[in-house]
Amino acid sequence: MFVVVVAVGVGIFSNPGAAPLPLALATGLAVTAAMLAFGYVSGGHFNPVITLGNLIAGRIRAVAALGYLAAQIIGSVIGAALIYFVVSTVPVLKDARAAFDVVAPGFGEHAAAQTQLAGVLLVEVLGAALIVAVFLGATAGRRAVPAMAPFAVGLSMAVLLQLGQVLGNLPFNPARATAQAFFSSSWAVEGLWLFWVAPLMGAALAGLAFRGFQGLSSAEASAPADVLGGSDGVNDSFDATIDPVEEIEVQESAGKPDIVPSRAVQAGPVNDDARDFFDGKKGK
Repeated sequence: MFVVVVAVGVGIFSNPGAAPLPLALATGLAVTAAMLAFGYVSGGHFNPVITLGNLIAGRIRAVAALGYLAAQIIGSVIGAALIYFVVSTVPVLKDARAAFDVVAPGFGEHAAAQTQLAGVLLVEVLGAALIVAVFLGATAGRRAVPAMAPFAVGLSMAVLLQLGQVLGNLPFNPARATAQAFFSSSWAVEGLWLFWVAPLMGAALAGLAFRGFQGLSSAEASAPADVLGGSDGVNDSFDATIDPVEEIEVQESAGKPDIVPSRAVQAGPVNDDARDFFDGKKGK
């Protein structure tokens, strides 16, 4: 609801076709604020494409995904209805539906740049895939900093909307597209299918890619050579390669009474010398 109130409200009372920055920036900031405020409760999807990406990546269950989708559509429609009521109270805006047509996604003659269906389809697929990739990448892995995810997703949304608004009010959000179409002219509802099919295709591609790379990393991390180096198969060049026995000897020389095995030792067997050391056999 918050995201749609901001996106639709700013869009109607500005000129998104000629000046896309206000709408793009406002929407991106709204997404960031919503994720910061409520992300700890639900994960902060606020977009069906992110929910689908998480589902395909194996991070949520299908039942939860359906619940998220229903909440996103309901919230979006409520947000659009609130703006529709506000627009109906503005004397200079004689037709509320015509005002919503300004921000409704479309293609061909209903797009600001008259972008044809193929172009809109490609941009929606690409934009949705990038948003999902940013979300999954910013919230997964031991090196991820979840607190930075809202800023990464919000900035990505703002940047992509700069392009989308000029081409045809592309929202990269099927729930928002649905809410706007409900209060626009009939052509918006007739073309709504595109703004579900295209972004969900992009989300599915990103989710599958993430799942594939995740499986690849897990397989590499389970290899014996990686266990010794403490590698997880991702950005290994940033992992320090420290021999477990040398690490413990350094701790002893520093006068530390308690020896804490390194991560590589805890992960599994290393070599015979190290095992003998922990068994108390070495040095006797």
